[in-house]
Amino acid sequence: MASRSCSRKKRARCPTKSSSTCLRARRWPDAVGFTVLIPARLASSRLPNKPLADIAGKPMVVRVAERARGSSATRIVVAADSEAILRACRDHGVQAVLTDPAHPSGTDRLAEASRVLGLPDDEVVVNVQGDEPLIDPSLIDAVAALLDQRRDVPMGTAAHPLHAVEEFTNPNVVKVVTDAQGIALYFSRAPIAWWRDGFAGGIRSLPDPAPLRHVGIYSYRAGFLRTFPALPPAPLEGLEALEQLRALWHGHRIAVHVTQDAPGPGIDTPEDLERVRAVFMASP
Repeated sequence: MASRSCSRKKRARCPTKSSSTCLRARRWPDAVGFTVLIPARLASSRLPNKPLADIAGKPMVVRVAERARGSSATRIVVAADSEAILRACRDHGVQAVLTDPAHPSGTDRLAEASRVLGLPDDEVVVNVQGDEPLIDPSLIDAVAALLDQRRDVPMGTAAHPLHAVEEFTNPNVVKVVTDAQGIALYFSRAPIAWWRDGFAGGIRSLPDPAPLRHVGIYSYRAGFLRTFPALPPAPLEGLEALEQLRALWHGHRIAVHVTQDAPGPGIDTPEDLERVRAVFMASP
């Protein structure tokens, strides 16, 4: 969940023909009104003060909020852990709330933000990571629409097909398998589903249909978001280091939107930051 369920150590490039076109959003036709919450914290081992890193004259977290404005969200709010992030957002006209810096995960931070904002239990909330300044607004809409279309699930996420063996076998790439209705059965760092006959001599090619890579964006009903941190951690969650397994362990269903496009590059390292800066500089 907000705790980096889809590691981007090996990040997919923008699927479009030129990196500058990553900044052009596609519209999702079935989007509904919802709230985007963006968790932002200063502490980062690989990129200190990451939310405030400059991208073409604006802090990264502001760039993320601006991308989210291209979606159908009725409100975009940054859940900050420091006054510095709060000031940066306000200086650029972005709504932000201050949350406890001691939260163990971004999900806990968003749960507090939803309480501060007084969001109704049935409000749809989309968690957009604070280091995704190239996120496609149509993906935000699609993940929000899952909960409008599926009133029986409290949580949604996204995935895209994998086409490279090295990504399928990479434990930093999280995979997901779903049922016939698009509900998640399991998330894992292991290569799933296992092609018994095809992998008998080693993993040299991928099955058809292609395995799915999980994308770390989530939608929740606000009431569920507020109760999630109180659920006891699941044993499988600890083994895989995947927070979303807590929901499955406790019997909560997660709907999965499958997109054919890999997401644009996010920012985990100084090198990632330079690549994204280049995209913004090249954009008209």
